Amino acid sequence: MEISDYFTTTLEENIPLAVSINTEKAKSELIISNVLIEVRKIFDRKISFFSGVEFNIDKEKGLNGYCDFLISLSPEQLFVKSPIIALVEAKNENIMGGLCIAEIQAAKIFNEKEGNNIPAVYGTVTTGIFWKFLKLIDNIVHIDLKDYSIEDNPERIIGILSSMMEQKA
Repeated sequence: MEISDYFTTTLEENIPLAVSINTEKAKSELIISNVLIEVRKIFDRKISFFSGVEFNIDKEKGLNGYCDFLISLSPEQLFVKSPIIALVEAKNENIMGGLCIAEIQAAKIFNEKEGNNIPAVYGTVTTGIFWKFLKLIDNIVHIDLKDYSIEDNPERIIGILSSMMEQKA
């Protein structure tokens, strides 16, 4: 996927800064948010994303709490609207430890409650630098075993996220 010159320049400036600061918050603000803004621009602002929102779906199943990021295929930015895709940060640089299986299950339940039974729910785990992608279909989680680096191939990451957005409800 082609990315804007602005996004390329932003990454060139922000990645070294985020790596130097080396906190989840810095990587979230300086890298991840800019990735999501680029995807939103590609889709002519017809999708929305949320940061740090409460997402309580089923407390008995442990599907409650705050999500680092949620992406919705709706342009509605005031509240979370279906269908959604969960996006979370990996904790302590541990991508495998941060797999967002619970979040994509919660997203699936949320979508179904909203009458939006999309065939696949997607998730992303990222340290800001490295990205891993997941897909939930028929209660089976498929994990892309490859880690993608925003430093080496931002076009690929934007392309994968964009392909997730192209799913129609």
